[in-house]
Amino acid sequence: MSDNSGVDIDGPDSLAGALLYVIIGLAIASYGGYDYLQQTEAVRESVEVDATVTELSIETTSGTSSNPGVNYEPAVKFEYRYNGTQYTGTKVYPADIEQNYETQSAAESVIEEYEQGAETTAYVEPAEPNDALLKNKTSNAPLIAIGIGEIFALFAAVSAGKKI
Repeated sequence: MSDNSGVDIDGPDSLAGALLYVIIGLAIASYGGYDYLQQTEAVRESVEVDATVTELSIETTSGTSSNPGVNYEPAVKFEYRYNGTQYTGTKVYPADIEQNYETQSAAESVIEEYEQGAETTAYVEPAEPNDALLKNKTSNAPLIAIGIGEIFALFAAVSAGKKI
């Protein structure tokens, strides 16, 4: 079924294309699951260190065709010392999948407790001392990736079923 824009909303034209989309959806969901497990482990095993916030800002990115508009991302840089070595960190949360916010105020609320030049506590996973974070709690960004990947795979599977 097509609309006047020329966009095909029935899914891929072939069974092979539909199966490829299933694989892509499962890969997205799998990466989200992997990232969620990694951040859960990082939170559980982290130790506190003293840190100094050196930069704070809100970065903006253009949306995508499926999510138009502007997205806001809190950006932070901090310095810390672990086992005698100096490091620079940039993570607020332990997830590798960064969370974007639809409003600037939402992004600002994530880093509002920090001030440039101020001392704070950072959290370091001893096995990965160069990958510290400021908030020792999990982010929901990997869970969103899991959901998107599963929905994508489900629709692709239905499309594949129609092609059989």
